[in-house]
Formats: sequence, C-alpha cells, structure tokens
Amino acid sequence: MADRSEATRRAAGLALDEGVARGLRDRLPLLAERTVTAITAEVPSYSGTLTGQMRDKIETAVQIALGNFLQLLERSHATDPSTPLVPALEAAYALGSGEARSGRSMDALLAAYRVGARVSWREMSTIAVRGGLPAVTVADFAELMFAYIDELSAASVAGHADELASAGRARRRNLERLTQQLVTGAAEDVLLRSAERADWPPPQTLTVVLLPRTNLRPALALLPAQTLESGDDLPGAAPGEELAVLLVPDAHGDRRRQLTRTLHGRRAVLGPARPWTRVTYSWQRATRALALGLRPADDGPPLDTEAHLAELLLGMDPEGLADLRARVLAPLAALPPTTAERLAETLRSWLLHHGRRDDVAADLFVHPQTVRYRMGKLRELYGDRLHDPATVLDLTLALAFPARDRADEPAG
Repeated sequence: MADRSEATRRAAGLALDEGVARGLRDRLPLLAERTVTAITAEVPSYSGTLTGQMRDKIETAVQIALGNFLQLLERSHATDPSTPLVPALEAAYALGSGEARSGRSMDALLAAYRVGARVSWREMSTIAVRGGLPAVTVADFAELMFAYIDELSAASVAGHADELASAGRARRRNLERLTQQLVTGAAEDVLLRSAERADWPPPQTLTVVLLPRTNLRPALALLPAQTLESGDDLPGAAPGEELAVLLVPDAHGDRRRQLTRTLHGRRAVLGPARPWTRVTYSWQRATRALALGLRPADDGPPLDTEAHLAELLLGMDPEGLADLRARVLAPLAALPPTTAERLAETLRSWLLHHGRRDDVAADLFVHPQTVRYRMGKLRELYGDRLHDPATVLDLTLALAFPARDRADEPAG
C-alpha cells in the first residue's frame, strides 16, 4: 500500500535542499513541542490528558512522525522511497486502535491531525522560505505535507475500525458464552465473571422467550438493548422450524404485559421472570411447555407459561400421572369405553363445578337429569369414596383437563 501512496508519489518529484533539510531536522524537538501545545489548547478531548509522561511520549511520537516525513523527502530519489512511510503508518494505525480501546471516537484524533498539520506546516514553511526554496518547491512541499497527514489519518481510521470490529467479535463471543452459562445454570460466581467480561450489566430479572428464528430479528428490534440471544438451535420446534432463545431483562411485573404485547403474532413462548442468575428455571419451564405440545397461536399473543402452570406441573411426571389415572379410574375399567369416557367426563365436570348440577349440565351440553343419572352410576361405582378428601384430590388431578389435553396422552 505504501509504495502506491499519494505522499510517496509526490515525494518522488520533489528535490529538497540539503541545508533546508538539516535545518528542519534540527528544529524537530521544538516543532513537536509546539504541535502538542497547540493540540492540547485546541482539542478539548486532549486538554487534560496530555500531561507529564504522556505528553513526553506524544511529543516523541510527533517528532518521529515528522522525522519519517523528512526521511521521505531525503529518499525521494532512492529505489524504494516508501520505506520511511511504513513505520509512520504503522504507528498511526496503532494510535487509532488505542483510541478505540479507550472508548473514544476518531473525532478528537482527526482534529489533532488537522491542528498538527497546520502548526507543523507553519514552522516548516518558515524554515523552507528562509532557506531560499523557490515558491514552486514550497508549494510542492505543502502538498506533500498534507498528503502525508492524510495518509496518517487514514491509517488511524483503519486501526480504529479494525479494533472496534475485533472488540465487537470478542464481545459477541463473550455474550454468547454468558447466555449458554445462564441457560445451563452455571454457578453465580462464574456468571458474575462472564457478565463482567462481556461488559453486560446484570438486570434484576431475566425472562426466557422462545420463538421461531424467522421472527427473531423483528422481535429483537423491539426488545431492550441488553437482551441476550443464543446462537444455538433448540429442540421442540415444529418440523422444519428452528427456534431461538432470548433472555429479556427486567420484564417482570407490569412490564410482562408490555412484553406480551410486543411479541403478539410472533409465535413466542414466555417463561417466567426469574432473578438473572436463576434464569435456567425460566428456560426449563418454557421448554417443558413445548415438550408437552403447548403452542402459541400463529396470529395471537405469546404462550405465557404462567397461564399454564397446572398443565406444566402435571406434565412433569407423565408416567406418574398415567398411573394415578389408572388407579383412580379403576372402577370404570370394566365398562364399555364409550360409557367410561362419558362418566369420566361427567365426574371431571362435577368436581370442577363443586357438584352444581345445572353448571355441570351447561358445561356438558346435556339435561340436568342426565347429569343426575350419570352421577348415580358413579356413586354406585365409587361409593363413599366420592366424599373422601384424598380420593377427591386424586380424581381432580387425574381428570384436571379434557381428554384431548391431558399430559399422559400424546401431544398434538
């Protein structure tokens, strides 16, 4: 890049008098001092920082940069006049990288380059004119000077951009690692270190959101900036569909309703809000809902697991629930399947409506006399056990949901 630079091209056609060059070199320390003084006076970002040892280092750096510029002039007829430009460009690149690492934009540094170019040229042009250089040579000298500063500026901009890109990639990796540790339930001290490494301020709570990857970017645009995203695919999606996991900060209390509105129509599943170091429990509940076959409507609100706690609780041990149903419904086992199903349905409604016959009839779309007849059959089969609190509890759990939704049957 350097041997094709504008500064090198201009230097090749400029002959600088040896006496003028020597005079310029002798003035480099003073020139560097005046340049830094002007920068601290005119660039607010550097007004209080370029002091003591830092000022000495910057003056040395300016002196080296101007020295490389003079070398470029003195080697203008050499085979490779670009060589002095290489260390100067590398130093400028490193300077831009340092600004990025310090969290500063390029505005201050580019302003410093402009001030430095003006001050340096004022001093150098004075020496050049006093040395008797022709006006044309002085003009060429000026063009070369500002071409050189432009290339230093460009090198610093490249260093700044590369550092930001590298830091961005590193932060993304750290955030992904933190997300995985949160979901898998890593120890609190591990999570604290990872959050600090990722420069991620921990919220009070986190809420897991599962949604199709096709809806991920539009949803992220509406969620808080500190929302974490997992790069891994999740189990439980419909065939041909990939799910993403988001950890949304501080979506508890009234803000949960806002989150629900934000995710309307995006086929999302919401876990509960949990303290941020315990968000793995939110993850477990959301994935459990998917495993049980619960799904949000395509064009409706998210599936809020807080509204399905009973199904989730009963679905934690499907085999245990199946055993419970088999035991408490044993009195119906000898009946024809259709009859057993009707009686089980009636018993379920009777339990849920606390024995109110008219409410049971309305629920089942039958006549109250039909309810009376069926309950008579059930009392024959169960006897006094229908008044036993333990039996009533078991029956309520076993028959808590209609047959099509019960957790012990295959998920739809």
